[in-house]
Amino acid sequence: MLNIQSLLNSVGLGSKIARYQENETVYLQGDPAQQVLYIHTGGLRLTVVNEAGKEAVVAILGPDDFCGVSCLAEFPVYMTTATALMPTTALTIEKQAMIRALHNQHALSDRFITYIVGQNLHVEERLVDQLLNPAERRLARALLLLAECGGSDQPRKLLPHVSQELLAEMVGTTRPRVNFFMKKFRKLGFVRYDGGIQIDASLINTALDE
Repeated sequence: MLNIQSLLNSVGLGSKIARYQENETVYLQGDPAQQVLYIHTGGLRLTVVNEAGKEAVVAILGPDDFCGVSCLAEFPVYMTTATALMPTTALTIEKQAMIRALHNQHALSDRFITYIVGQNLHVEERLVDQLLNPAERRLARALLLLAECGGSDQPRKLLPHVSQELLAEMVGTTRPRVNFFMKKFRKLGFVRYDGGIQIDASLINTALDE
């Protein structure tokens, strides 16, 4: 497997590290799109707001994900707002530097194309999940995704201050419904509250249950 960080280092793109605190805004919807970010640790929430002021979570990104890639397609502004879900470190790459590297380094461009195709598939999966699967299963998948952003220690530990409002936005349901399912998951031993929400790997059975 190609180590993307080593590749970025080899083409001179691996030195500009930015650090973000929990809930810190990385960029706003409508800001000039001038950088691509490669996430090292932590995670980002991407949201979009319509003209009526309604906000929706469109993606959760974690380690080894790229963010802000729409600027490479000549979008003049960011189409979403990126916010740190937890303390996060990311490599920041100027748009023109990334474009030059993609043109000149075939290994990097191949890896990047593979990543973009994979992200498009994830978007399709999330849309299908939203349209066809019940809220309980969507919540289980959202919790597992957030746990992966937090690290791979067992039991997998979720960020300490994730709110049920945020989970409701991600799942596309109401806070009372999230509260009901979280109580159910706790009773079944899938989640624990001990210095933050801890996710047991057995929750995946709920996420995948047909």
